[in-house]
Amino acid sequence: MEQSDQEKILLMGEPPGIPAPFYERVKAMIKTKIHSGTWPVNFRVPSESELVNLFGYSRMTINRALRELTSEGLLVRMQGVGTFVAEIRGQSALLEINNIADEITSRGHRHHSRVFRLTEIAADAQQALSFEMQKGSRLYHSLICHYENGVPVMLEDRLVNSQVVPDYLQQDFTRITPNAYLSSIAPIVEGEHVIEAINVSRTESTYLEIDEITPCLLVNRRTWTGHQEKKIVTSVRLVYPGPRYRLEGSMRK
Repeated sequence: MEQSDQEKILLMGEPPGIPAPFYERVKAMIKTKIHSGTWPVNFRVPSESELVNLFGYSRMTINRALRELTSEGLLVRMQGVGTFVAEIRGQSALLEINNIADEITSRGHRHHSRVFRLTEIAADAQQALSFEMQKGSRLYHSLICHYENGVPVMLEDRLVNSQVVPDYLQQDFTRITPNAYLSSIAPIVEGEHVIEAINVSRTESTYLEIDEITPCLLVNRRTWTGHQEKKIVTSVRLVYPGPRYRLEGSMRK
């Protein structure tokens, strides 16, 4: 027997009240499920088709509700897999250079990483300028995605000075992060950050398992080592999906 609108509202847990746009009603009912614990973290949300049948609203309405809840950080949409209730958003210190694996495990969560690229390249003009070296000089390039409880939270695109860290390519970065390794080999004496909001490329969105329209935060960072003669160790591009991560910092006079 077909359910009435009132029955659907009661089924999903939204108290009857002031009329609202259909997509807002869908959002409110899903939020009720999440905040009440009925749908716990990592719970797989019913598919769009299932929600269409449940609510009786159009697929466009359901899609908008899911997109907005994803942007708000309450849901995670994984291409080809489904939509899940999101973890509590992770955070990272803005003015410190921390190991993401330590940050994740400190929250009682599981960290793992996938290495998509680990190779030697010849520095182009812009890269040579960044490292204060000659064009064509040897650099090491790694591209690694970091996961928190199986969800991608950071894409790390890193260049490393081969003269300072000659054994970089021999490391297993599924067992140790580049940050931890570099800190042990070439302790940091100076660093710089440039932070901006970006739209990711299609390739980056695939690695991070997000839509291209998902807002992301980019941290460009360079670090130096050596007290007598400072040398640039690494230049790294860190991409964080906005709904899954935040950076924090504080300052005092």
